[in-house]
Amino acid sequence: MITTLAIVAFLAAYILIATERIHRVAAAFWGAAAMVVLGQVTSESAFFSEETGIEWNVIFLLLGMMILVGVIKQTGAFEYLAIWSAKRARGKPFRVMVMLVVITAVASALLDNVTTVLLIAPVTLLVCDRIGAPAIPFLISEAMASNIGGAGTLIGDPPNIIIASRAGLSFNDFLLHMLPIVVVLLVVFIGLMKLMFGKQLVYDAERAADLMRLSEKEAIHDRRLLISSGVILAGVMVGFVTHSITGLDPSMVALLGAGAAVAVSRLEPRDYLADVEWSTLAFFAGLFVMVGGLVHTGIIADMGDWLTDRLGTNWLLGSTVLIWISGALSAIVDNIPYVATISPLVADLTHGASGAGPESLWWALALGADLGGNATAVGASANVVVIGIAARNGHRISFWTFTKYGLIVATVTIAVAWGYLALRYFALA
Repeated sequence: MITTLAIVAFLAAYILIATERIHRVAAAFWGAAAMVVLGQVTSESAFFSEETGIEWNVIFLLLGMMILVGVIKQTGAFEYLAIWSAKRARGKPFRVMVMLVVITAVASALLDNVTTVLLIAPVTLLVCDRIGAPAIPFLISEAMASNIGGAGTLIGDPPNIIIASRAGLSFNDFLLHMLPIVVVLLVVFIGLMKLMFGKQLVYDAERAADLMRLSEKEAIHDRRLLISSGVILAGVMVGFVTHSITGLDPSMVALLGAGAAVAVSRLEPRDYLADVEWSTLAFFAGLFVMVGGLVHTGIIADMGDWLTDRLGTNWLLGSTVLIWISGALSAIVDNIPYVATISPLVADLTHGASGAGPESLWWALALGADLGGNATAVGASANVVVIGIAARNGHRISFWTFTKYGLIVATVTIAVAWGYLALRYFALA
């Protein structure tokens, strides 16, 4: 009975988030409170459990990068990048979109998707203002590109780190097996962008001419801070890439970088804290507790057990079911607790087996979880962050505005990824 009530509470909170009848933070807090009242979450599991509690690494990673971005913003660097990129694309909106999307995808593979959108979104808003283009298609595209690009490497998306640890996969394994399909998916996604947003992107010749007369160098108004914060940002990126060697969590790297930037900037707290998305951080906290309560009910684990019992050693069927189920569930719940719950079950399925077939299950799990996050506004952390940034700058992206495009992108990219799995690990094996 309690389990049923917990599932109903989760669905009710999710519907409130989707319909936006109340603010998403209030809806997430309502869902979290319901899980506490129903006994699915305790103070210990909410604050200290890695699988069913608040992902503090995510929260503090976001906080650190938001502060660092707030410091860099004071230098004029974002204005410089906005003018530079728009001039290279000759002020043509779709060319600008493609340029920013490719930059986002590549950066997400090297860093992580949340950090990338925190850096790219301010540039995008300025670019759109310069060329007179609507910002919402750009921001939605970048959020999706970050999820696609992040799938390409071990460090690009947190679920990949969990999968690598459980399956014993290396950084090079991800490059060999995931990067090729991510490149294909990025090309497919650019085609989808043209179909979805092409009519909204109108070329303004007058604005383009005004833009070409601008000098990007004049946008920089604090060179000392630009150099010092640029060095700190580079150090943070190195810290992200080498965290498996140094043992420093990405959240700690981000906080150290934020602290160093604040120390050298000599800015007032109101300046660098102005860009912190406090409502986004609060939403994540509530969402993590809400999802943790759902995981505690055992429904996700039960689905995995059911899957294990029926698949046996039919690896093609297993990878097919896993990629689509992972995509569907990652659209509803955060992919981090989902992958943490399902990966032991995949390990049981592949235990003692060798060859391309069993290994395909791990890639199916990674692709489904990473790409499925594009389906809804709350399917991936990057989506939530972009929507929060957009709202602060006067561009409201509703749950359904994002989701109507996300469902198309997720379905098409997962279908292409499934074809890749079937071809590479079965037809050509």
